[in-house]
Amino acid sequence: MPGEIASTGSTAGSGATSTATSGTGLDTRPALRASHADRDRVVAALGVAAGDGRLTAEELDDRVEAALAARTLADLAHLTADLPPVTVSRTGVVAEGRDVLRIEQKFTKAERTGSWVLPRRLEIAAEWCNVTLDFTQAVLTHDTLEVDVDMQGGNLTLIVGPGMVVDPYGLVLEFAKVKGHQSPDPDLPARLRIELVGKKSFGRIAVRHPRRRLLGRSGAA
Repeated sequence: MPGEIASTGSTAGSGATSTATSGTGLDTRPALRASHADRDRVVAALGVAAGDGRLTAEELDDRVEAALAARTLADLAHLTADLPPVTVSRTGVVAEGRDVLRIEQKFTKAERTGSWVLPRRLEIAAEWCNVTLDFTQAVLTHDTLEVDVDMQGGNLTLIVGPGMVVDPYGLVLEFAKVKGHQSPDPDLPARLRIELVGKKSFGRIAVRHPRRRLLGRSGAA
């Protein structure tokens, strides 16, 4: 069906790869070239896989880099050959995210960064570890994300971009605090509203924006 990325080593349509054979030997037809939309769809599909835990952050970075540099549809198909198929819209945005994504971690850090796909609801069950959620490049599937926190010790860091607001008022704090949170402007529409519920014991929750790169100073005043 249109917009579906197959998790096989070939792409839909005849002549999609340069390895097809005929009765007289190898097919000499050139491989079909990939468009910007084709690359965007694969990048979105990789984000889904990373959000599901099928790819590590390093694997995601490597495959996204390869997808953006891909020349043919066969090159793109290779990047999703070991992943289940997902449906992506023509704009490259994932049509549907998972209903619930659960993060369980103890003693070691947990991160969600890059182009991960936001679910409808996120559950965090963590003990004595730091959890970082970077929403700046996340694929938005809804305008509201409920984050159910069950976290003891460690810090929860939320990195937000323009038009993203954090509502911590459904959260019970026990020897913990929220830093960097600002009440949203009611006159400005929010791209994403992050609602925190549940309980946070010890440690802190930090809401911040991406760090700006420092520009090198020149000799001129």
